[in-house]
Amino acid sequence: MKLQRNQLQKRNSINLTKKTIASMVLAFLVFSCQKEAEVKEVKEFKTAYVDTSELMKNYTEAKDLEAKYKAQSEEKGRQLEAEINRFKQDASSFQQQAQANGQEWAQKRAAELQKREQQLGYAQQALAQQLQQDSGVEMDSLVSGVKKFIKEYGKKNGYTYIYGTGDVASILYAEDKLDITKEIIKALNDKYAAKDKKEDKEEKTEAKK
Repeated sequence: MKLQRNQLQKRNSINLTKKTIASMVLAFLVFSCQKEAEVKEVKEFKTAYVDTSELMKNYTEAKDLEAKYKAQSEEKGRQLEAEINRFKQDASSFQQQAQANGQEWAQKRAAELQKREQQLGYAQQALAQQLQQDSGVEMDSLVSGVKKFIKEYGKKNGYTYIYGTGDVASILYAEDKLDITKEIIKALNDKYAAKDKKEDKEEKTEAKK
């Protein structure tokens, strides 16, 4: 009877050991599968970066915007420059006429010239501020559009992350093969060119009417 009990206990112990080993093997397999899935998921990350400084230098719309406000600055600057030149001529002739016209005339004329000089200074400041404000609004809109485009481009092409680097770098190192700046520039320029063609076509259609 005692022998049978010992054999039964031994058999139960063996069965328990087998179950423990089976559980450990199962747990190891599950853990291995999870790790394999995690590694696979990491490998499937699609990452790239864009040099934002290079992008803005070569994006046609950004260059057109810069040229637009440069032309405005030169045009309005020429108008203001003509007034400044007239003021300089008047100031030069004032010194020549001051002695001939007397002290009272000279004081009155000097006050007028000083007032004109202040007005020209205010006009220069106002022009610079207006151009800066107008260009700033359009540039903010352009940058916002570029960010939106890159976001849509990333979704469309299956990227997990697209980083930005340039004047304010957020990437300290990345492989050259991850640089998609040229792709983004080409895609943006193609979109901008298509927009221009559409607007030209609409203008021609309106003109025919």
